[in-house]
Amino acid sequence: MLAIVNTPGGPEPVAIREVAEPDLRPNEALVAVHAFSLNRGELRLFQIRPEGWRPGQDIAGVVLRAAADGSGPAAGSRVVALTDWEGWAERAAAPSHRMAPLTDVVSFAAAAALPVAGLTALRTLRHGAPLLGKRVLITGAAGGVGNLAVQLAVRSGARVTAVVGSTGRAGILDGLGVVEIVTRIEDAPGRFALILEAAGGASLKAAIERVEHRGIVVIFGNSSGEPTEINFRDFAEHQNARIQGFHYFTCEAEDRFAPDLALLAGLIADGSLNPRIVEHNWRDLARIGPLLRDRRIAGKAVFHIDQK
Repeated sequence: MLAIVNTPGGPEPVAIREVAEPDLRPNEALVAVHAFSLNRGELRLFQIRPEGWRPGQDIAGVVLRAAADGSGPAAGSRVVALTDWEGWAERAAAPSHRMAPLTDVVSFAAAAALPVAGLTALRTLRHGAPLLGKRVLITGAAGGVGNLAVQLAVRSGARVTAVVGSTGRAGILDGLGVVEIVTRIEDAPGRFALILEAAGGASLKAAIERVEHRGIVVIFGNSSGEPTEINFRDFAEHQNARIQGFHYFTCEAEDRFAPDLALLAGLIADGSLNPRIVEHNWRDLARIGPLLRDRRIAGKAVFHIDQK
């Protein structure tokens, strides 16, 4: 079968090559992958992982062979799944506890945007629950995580301020019900009960300055690559606020992956959630990757795999 492999010494960072079929564990299903999405964090891995390493976490497709232990969706089921790696292939091994069925109204492309970005958005927002009536600040709101977080927060009754990198990227938030949009976190007025922060550096410092008494700053990334200097006195006017680190693979129990994916897929099915995606053929990955890295793509980059 064909799969995307890492080629750090080649003319492009990745290539499509012939690889062996997946070796399934008892709790893994064999999935024919129809679509997958690319996360910005995965772009960095291309540079540090060895030749032949196979990326891929977010996939959607059809179960060809159900898990041998009887768990998970049956053969023929349309599913969305989160894999550790090796998901960007014609066929992938998917753990049954990280897989959820899809109704026919949910496209593979929309579902493929859910695993990493959707789970991150859902689970970071839970740190501020209940959100009804609370002020929530979301950085990177035009990106894959941020856009879904905006939608989920608004749906939960939060008053959302969105931070985007430029006015040109703000259009992706049209009609989502945000209270205000700013292009710099420093321009966000007032204090917030919950702040989702993924830029680090000066952005994180500004977030700390804007968290309210007993509020929470959830850190789920450091896209700037810059350190942040923190002083206890920074919290003098925001007493008992806290900084919460977040890692989506370990933030909740393993048995929560399937229910959370099912929740997100159900919100797409009933029209409550609409991932903003840009669709491509998987053979265009090497060309699209730099555009995502440079934030020239709003929302999620999703790739379709040729079906034979």
